[in-house]
Amino acid sequence: MKDVTKRHLDPVCGKHLEAPEGRPSTEYKKRRYFFCSERCRTAFERQAERFRMNDLARAGALLTPGRVRWGIA
Repeated sequence: MKDVTKRHLDPVCGKHLEAPEGRPSTEYKKRRYFFCSERCRTAFERQAERFRMNDLARAGALLTPGRVRWGIA
C-alpha cells in the first residue's frame, strides 16, 4: 500500500509527483511547491498568487461543511 501523505501535486498541470526530490521547486509565501518540469515552475512564478488562491479555494471547498459558494466576493 502506498503512502499518500508523501505525494505532491504540481499546481500548474495537476500531475501527482510521488518523489519530489530532484524536481524543480520554488518557495512562495513560506510554502514549497514542486513541479514536474521547469516549464511548469516558470508558469507558476509568472502567476504565483493566482495558483496559491486556487490551491486555497480547493482546500476550503474540501473542508467547508454544508454548501459551497463559488464566485468572487
